[in-house]
Parts: sequence; structure tokens; C-alpha cells
Amino acid sequence: MPIDKDIGEKNEDPAAAMKQENVEAKGSGKNARILIVDDDENIRRVLVAILEDEGYMVDSVGTGKKGIEATKRKFYNMALIDIRLPDMEGTELLTQLKDTTPRMRKIIITGYPTLQNAIEAVNRRADGYVMKPFDVKKVLETIEDQLKKQEEEKTYSQSKVAEFIETRVKELTAEQQLENKNT
Repeated sequence: MPIDKDIGEKNEDPAAAMKQENVEAKGSGKNARILIVDDDENIRRVLVAILEDEGYMVDSVGTGKKGIEATKRKFYNMALIDIRLPDMEGTELLTQLKDTTPRMRKIIITGYPTLQNAIEAVNRRADGYVMKPFDVKKVLETIEDQLKKQEEEKTYSQSKVAEFIETRVKELTAEQQLENKNT
């Protein structure tokens, strides 16, 4: 199982790649794309294996910089971020990953659980905090819970856009009718 897979220097068409990935994922019942950012190759391998077995599409990288680059090239529903990376703190990476719509869910993973780390992660908009060694069931529950919340945000956003369009169409229709009366 390759590490840092699909994180090369490819310049693929993001829309075409995303469409293809969604088609491929529908067969597995899940279409979430997850990025793992952890400098421990063994942790990455284990997480990749577990998450792919669950039907997720998974990429993994070993540094914060590579994580930032990955999010510039692809859409990810979620990032699992180690709190200690060789080039930056995971809490710093939380704010540097590309913003997306719907908002990418970000979960800090740590073998160094402290109150300070937890507070900093929350202040920098972490959506979850998972401790090593992993309880696989808890990790999967956390991921599923966060993806459900993301889907709810997406549905809410879509309904707000539809509401705006409907209101704007009514406004334009009223303006047009007023213009027609005045001419």
C-alpha cells in the first residue's frame, strides 16, 4: 500500500477528477475523501488501511507543507492531523489548510494529550480530538459524526441558496412588471 499516494505533482483537472472519484465512491456506499497528515509512516499505513476498508477514499502525507499542497489540488471532506509534525504544529496547520465549501472537517490526533493542546485545537477550529493509541471504533464514530455534520451544513447551505434564488426571481419579476406598467 503506497504512502503519499495521489499526492504527486500531477496537474489534473480537479472537476473531472472529483466527478470520477464520486462515481468510484458510490459503489462503496461512501464518497468522503480523507487526508491523513502524520509524520509516522506506520500510523499513516494503519489509518489508510482501516479507512479504505470502510470505503473512504484516502490520501496521506507526512508533513504540514504536503498537507497544504494536497488541499490546494483536491477537495477533502476531512483531514486527520497529527499535533506534532516535523515542519509545524498540527494546530498551526488547522488554519493553513485550504478553506472549502462545505467546510472541511479537521480532527487532531495526538499521542501528547494535554489541556493546552486541546484548548489550542478548539480555538483554531478543530472539529475533533482523538488520542493515540487509537480506539478504532471511536475514530470511526468520530469520522462518521463529523461527516454527518458536514452533510447537514451542506444541505442547509443548499436550501439557503435556493431560498435566495427564489426571492431574487420574485424581485426581478416585480421590477419587470413595474417597468412594463410604466412603459
